[in-house]
Amino acid sequence: MKQISVVFAGVLILASAALFAQAAKASLEGVRNFTIVDATVGCAGATEASAMPAIAARGYKSIVNLRLATEPGAAIDESRSAAEKAGLKFIHLPFNGAAPDMAVADAFITVVTTKANQPVFINCGSANRVGALWLAKRMLIDKWDAAKAADEAKLIGLSSPALETFAVDYVAARRK
Repeated sequence: MKQISVVFAGVLILASAALFAQAAKASLEGVRNFTIVDATVGCAGATEASAMPAIAARGYKSIVNLRLATEPGAAIDESRSAAEKAGLKFIHLPFNGAAPDMAVADAFITVVTTKANQPVFINCGSANRVGALWLAKRMLIDKWDAAKAADEAKLIGLSSPALETFAVDYVAARRK
């Protein structure tokens, strides 16, 4: 009986660890749609320059901004300046959701897997583009299956079927 209890306790611990390893929504002033993916990654939508000190205080080392400079409210230069003032490395990878570019996806994969950039905070306007590129990273680098990666990406903010298709096609092209 004691052995069964020990095994049951072990199963409960593993199940709890799996639950806590899942991405979780969080709140941070000046950040829209914030999701803590794990200890090394945070994802979000629109992020105000005023939020950079709070992002740094949470332990992030770098910001990856996927917004186009022409987007209303993007404020790339202001965000860069605030990030650098807060001690964050600012990486701008403009990713056009209407015309996704595989070269930007390549750069994204390199940036988010570079240890010197971690923990990394990734943002765009709504977290739709973040979710798409994160889906590609999960499949290509972490070897997740498409369904599991898509579920997490949708929790992060992926809402575009076209961007989901882009991510899956990108992975297929890079695996060749």
